[in-house]
Amino acid sequence: MKKKITLAAALIFGVAAILGACSGGSAATTTAAPAATTEAPAPTETPAPTEAPATAAPAPATTVDLSAPEIKAIIDRGVLKVGCKTDIPKFSLQNTATGEYEGFEDDLAYEIAGVIFGITGAEAKAQKKVEFQGVTAKTRGPLLENGEIDLVIATFTITAERKETYNFSTPYYTDAVGLLVNNDSGINSINDLDGKIVGVAQSSTSKDGFLKYVEEKGLSVSPEFQEFDGYPALAQALASKQIDCFSVDRAILAGYVNEGNHILDDRFAEQDYGVASAKEKTALAALVEEKVTTMLADGTMKAMQDGWGLQ
Repeated sequence: MKKKITLAAALIFGVAAILGACSGGSAATTTAAPAATTEAPAPTETPAPTEAPATAAPAPATTVDLSAPEIKAIIDRGVLKVGCKTDIPKFSLQNTATGEYEGFEDDLAYEIAGVIFGITGAEAKAQKKVEFQGVTAKTRGPLLENGEIDLVIATFTITAERKETYNFSTPYYTDAVGLLVNNDSGINSINDLDGKIVGVAQSSTSKDGFLKYVEEKGLSVSPEFQEFDGYPALAQALASKQIDCFSVDRAILAGYVNEGNHILDDRFAEQDYGVASAKEKTALAALVEEKVTTMLADGTMKAMQDGWGLQ
C-alpha cells in the first residue's frame, strides 16, 4: 500500500512539472495572476479633465478683449445701459401696461448684451441684462457723452458730422425721410407744401434732408418748419391741424398711420441707422461692430426686422 501511494505522488508531481513548463512560468508566477486581475479596471477610468473640454468648449462669441475697462465696467455692473426711443412702434416702444420696451432695436440691444455677458440674446432678455433709458433726438447725444448710458440704439442717423463725436457701427437699417399728411389736407406731393407748416423732431436731420432734396430737384417749395419734442406730439399736432405735415423717417411714420392720414409717395434723404457709443470707448465699439456685421451676414438682422414687420 505504501508503494502505491508513493507512485501516485510521483505521478502528480510529474504532471505539475509538465504544466509549469508549458506555461513558461513557475508556481510563483501562477499565484501572481489574481493580483493582476484586481488592476484590470484601470483602462476604463474617466479620461483626464483636460481632454474633455477640448472638444466640448463652444467657439468664443467675440474676438474683442472683454477685459477692456469699458466692457469690464459693464460686466461688473451687471447690465448694459442703452438709450432707446419710447414712442416708435416696431422699433422701440415702451409698453404702458408693463413698462417693458418692445421693438426691433430693443432686441438688438439684447443681442449685444448677450455677447458681453456670454449668453444668448434671449437669455439676456430673460435675465434683464439691458437697462433701457428713453431718449429723444435731442437728449440721446448728451446722455451718451456724459456716460449715463453705454450705447444709443434709437434710430440714430449716421452722418459725417456725428461721426466726429461718436463711434457708429455699420448701418443696421436704412430708411428714407417721408411726409405724413391728413387725408383732407389737399396735399398730394412735396410740391404742395409751399407755405405750409412742416413739423419735425428736435435735433433730427429731417429738415436738412427736406431742404437739400428741394434744392437738388430745383423745386419752388419753401415751407415753415416747427420742431416738437417727440413723435407723439408731432402726431397730435397733425391730427389737430396745428401743422400740415409730419416729416420724419418713413419707418417711424408707419407707426402713426391711421384712417385719417397717409404717407405721401415722396421719399428723400436716405437715413442709415447705427449703434452709437462714446468716442473713447473703442473696445465697446469694436464689440458692437463685430456683432452687427455678423448679424447682417448670417441673416439674423433681416429675420429680426421681418419679425417686427419692418421693410
